[in-house]
Amino acid sequence: MKIAVGLSGGVDSSVAALLLRRQGYNLIGMFMRNWHDITGTLHGDCAWEEDLDLAKMVARKLDIPFHYVDLSDQYRKRVVDYMFREYERGRTPNPDILCNREIKFDAFLEKAFELGAEKVATGHYCRIGMTGNGIYRLLQGSDPNKDQSYFLCQLNQTQLSKAVFPIGELLKPGVRELAAEAGLPTAERKDSQGICFVGKVDLPLFLQQQLKPRQGDVVEIFRDGSSKVIGKHRGAHFYTIGQRKGLQIGGHAQPLFVLHTDTVSNTVYVGEGQDHPGLYHSRLTISQKDVHWIRPDLEMRPGEERTYRIRIRYRQPLRTGKLFFDNDMHIHFPEPERGITPGQFAAWYQGEELIGSGVIATRS
Repeated sequence: MKIAVGLSGGVDSSVAALLLRRQGYNLIGMFMRNWHDITGTLHGDCAWEEDLDLAKMVARKLDIPFHYVDLSDQYRKRVVDYMFREYERGRTPNPDILCNREIKFDAFLEKAFELGAEKVATGHYCRIGMTGNGIYRLLQGSDPNKDQSYFLCQLNQTQLSKAVFPIGELLKPGVRELAAEAGLPTAERKDSQGICFVGKVDLPLFLQQQLKPRQGDVVEIFRDGSSKVIGKHRGAHFYTIGQRKGLQIGGHAQPLFVLHTDTVSNTVYVGEGQDHPGLYHSRLTISQKDVHWIRPDLEMRPGEERTYRIRIRYRQPLRTGKLFFDNDMHIHFPEPERGITPGQFAAWYQGEELIGSGVIATRS
């Protein structure tokens, strides 16, 4: 079988290629460049040239063919433009999830097929299983500190059937040990951070490529329910729920946190202290059109209620919650959760398996 390995210049994808090479697969290494504009990028955090050089070095070390593909047009249209639209609406998107659904396991997959590959391998910490009747299962990675199944919560059965995750059974220290033993140049490289293929950014500056500053009121919500205008901001669409930095308003004993943004009235609502009740909510709703089932055989019927473990952002501990489906999906937590954010994805798990997901529309 011919497998295309997405080499990113990091240790995880390098070891994924190493393991498949040792298993005797016919491999090709592929590096994708998805972003050219450095506006708002913090220097040194998106050194794509270094990524490319390291990916080439890994391919040479493993003696596999290497290909470079530029998917920047698709990335801008299918991921970045989506980001801008969501922020403009006052929602906080997760571009990494969109990148996996739209780019790595779609546009990139098509390029791999053109080169004769049958499947694509990546360095994600997750696993694939299968039911007795041939339905693919997306399982958490064995390393609880690195599990990345959440980032793949929008994949479908066809995409899973073409995906390979060679390091899903490994722990991160073991991955670095394998890389060092094999003499891979990425063995000690730090993990990447920031927006997928863009890097760490000054978010307001990055968003100003398309969204213009617009001064509005900052309103503090006090714990007794009263409120008062306490300052000005540059535009409600530049702020996210739970944000602490960037408000530049003093005179408080504890830090201020963004509780809510209203892009229609251009108002940012804040509260003092990380335990402010406005940061906690026990319910969220996902619009019917945004509900996605990785396991279509487990799709809920109208009026049905189930209990799953829920994740509302990456690395957030799984919480037990009840799902109720009518025209939309409603999730209720027995205890209020901090930072439920419209635009982010909620994903539900049964044991170690990710069953489905959807974009959070509202919270209460």
